[in-house]
Amino acid sequence: MYNELLANIAILVLAGFVGFAVISKVPNTLHTPLMSGTNAIHGIVVLGALVVLGHLPGDAPWSIKLILFVALVFGTLNVVGGFVVTDRMLAMFKPKKAVAEKKEADA
Repeated sequence: MYNELLANIAILVLAGFVGFAVISKVPNTLHTPLMSGTNAIHGIVVLGALVVLGHLPGDAPWSIKLILFVALVFGTLNVVGGFVVTDRMLAMFKPKKAVAEKKEADA
């Protein structure tokens, strides 16, 4: 068991380093499409968490249910926040006139 845990921690750390190296090399013009794709992937993760939560046996410990629920809430916040940030980033590329018209229509 200890070897498996150590291997999983090593994979997690290496994945973090690889992820940082890959993301730091992305040019600024590609951040918006990359974020949109990441939000879609996180949406699938949230859907998977809902499926796991729905298939838990009735006698599962409350600690597992609580951890899964908290993970589901954080995943949902990540998806929603990502889409809000992506929308704001895309609004920066619209002409100023279109943005002003949208603000007037919202008011």
